[in-house]
Amino acid sequence: MEFALAQATRTIPQNAFGVRLSNLAADWRAALERRRVYKRTLNELAALSNRELADLGLHRSQLRSIAWQAAHEA
Repeated sequence: MEFALAQATRTIPQNAFGVRLSNLAADWRAALERRRVYKRTLNELAALSNRELADLGLHRSQLRSIAWQAAHEA
C-alpha cells in the first residue's frame, strides 16, 4: 500500500511556487521601472519647444516612440 501511495504522488520542486512568485515580482518591478523611464523621458522631451526639438533633429510626433525606445533599451 505504501508503494502505491509513493507512486501516485508527483514530485514538485520544493520552492516552485516561491520561484514563480519571485519571478513575477521581478518582472513587475522591471515593468514599473520601464514605465517610469518612459514617462520621465516623454515628459522631458514634451517640455522642449518645437525649435529645441528641431535642433535635436526631432519632431513632436516622434516623442512617444523615442521614449518607448529609451525605456526598453535601457
